[in-house]
Amino acid sequence: MYLRITHRVGIAFGAACLAMAGIGVAAPAPAEASGRVAGIDVARHQSNVDWRKVARSGIRFAYVKATEGSDYTDPKFRSHYTNAKAAGLYVGAYHFARPSTSPAPQQANRFLDIVGYRADGKQLPPVLDIEYNPGAGGSCYGRTPAELKSWIRDFVTVVKRRTGRDAVIYTSPSFWRRCLGDSHAFKNTNPLWIAHYEVSRPSLPGGWRTWTFWQYTDQGRVPGIAGPVDRNHFNGDEQRLKRFATG
Repeated sequence: MYLRITHRVGIAFGAACLAMAGIGVAAPAPAEASGRVAGIDVARHQSNVDWRKVARSGIRFAYVKATEGSDYTDPKFRSHYTNAKAAGLYVGAYHFARPSTSPAPQQANRFLDIVGYRADGKQLPPVLDIEYNPGAGGSCYGRTPAELKSWIRDFVTVVKRRTGRDAVIYTSPSFWRRCLGDSHAFKNTNPLWIAHYEVSRPSLPGGWRTWTFWQYTDQGRVPGIAGPVDRNHFNGDEQRLKRFATG
């Protein structure tokens, strides 16, 4: 996922932040808290992963990038997804939103067509990754908060209709407050995956009272993966994760 230093509360967002958006933050990872399950998220940047070694290290779930915008499919999606599931992990897929390129239903349908969601007890709900624009066009994709809220609503509606699951929304506190006007529209329907680094407790935007996933660093180290990887907590034990996967 693209989010990096913009996770930090209180850092002004501007041209300098955009220029540095691809730079990882070396943040100390919080200890694996009792009652939380460890996980990671990956994309093509993690080109070679020994998923069985990852599973043996204590990682219990993984989210894999599937698509972005209107026409991009991550070239490592299928192999990561298949091999992570074969290693016994709970696995889900995420879509990186590009609200400025095409309507939400088009992106949602293509995402779901490629992922092929199946309620098999090990597949985690689909994720909409909505964050600062990493390219040209303005940090909020040239959209007003109302327009972005409508775009997200259209996306999660398609996911709900096709899968029966409420999409997880991945975002950062700063993006949600800046670009969505801190909208409370999704707090009662869509689980929150919050990206917030270098804190002992993540900030919750949008009226959410709790987080379901917390991405707490992009500089994690996991056996079986060369180089840094995003590390996450699930807010509960493995039995709760199992219930979450089964709906």
